Amino acid sequence: MTSTTRVPPVEITGLYGAVVKRFSRKMFGEVPEGLGVLWNNPPVLKAGLSIGQKASRWDTCDKNLKSYAHMAVASMIGCSFCLDLGYFQAHNEGLDLYKAREVPRWRESDVFTTLEREVLDYAEAMTQTPPTVTDEQSASLLDQLGAPALVELTTWISITNQMARGNVALGIESQEYAAACGLAPLAQPSGVASPA
Repeated sequence: MTSTTRVPPVEITGLYGAVVKRFSRKMFGEVPEGLGVLWNNPPVLKAGLSIGQKASRWDTCDKNLKSYAHMAVASMIGCSFCLDLGYFQAHNEGLDLYKAREVPRWRESDVFTTLEREVLDYAEAMTQTPPTVTDEQSASLLDQLGAPALVELTTWISITNQMARGNVALGIESQEYAAACGLAPLAQPSGVASPA
């Protein structure tokens, strides 16, 4: 694979590196190029992986809602790696793949419930710079989800923003995990031409 990253990946070495590579191969069948980029500063990679592992164990907010929010953020920011990974993870976790693949065009799609649409809108509002979350959005989600789940969803979206923005800035792109699993391609946002 030819590197498309803005920071060249380096060889992942050492005991911790061996653990990272083994885990990556078990999960993805290969070591993502982005890990080699982040290995330029192992403490940063370790912190990011730790946050991701801890967040993946949160279970107050529905996994489908968090998956859709993750993909809405990734789509809005343009992080092809995060979109691909999100779809791959939705597949592995047995979530609704048809809805997951529709997230990039959720406003035009008719597959989402009212609550799912509110979560997608909230994720996009949090992703705007500056954020455009309204009192009404928060109040509605608080009423439907409860405070613990809304705090979890909000933090999940924040973490996704951090990771997606970092990946885009570093030039870390999709490695086509979803395609390797035989999953249908993600829908394109409205107004975006499909690749030829």
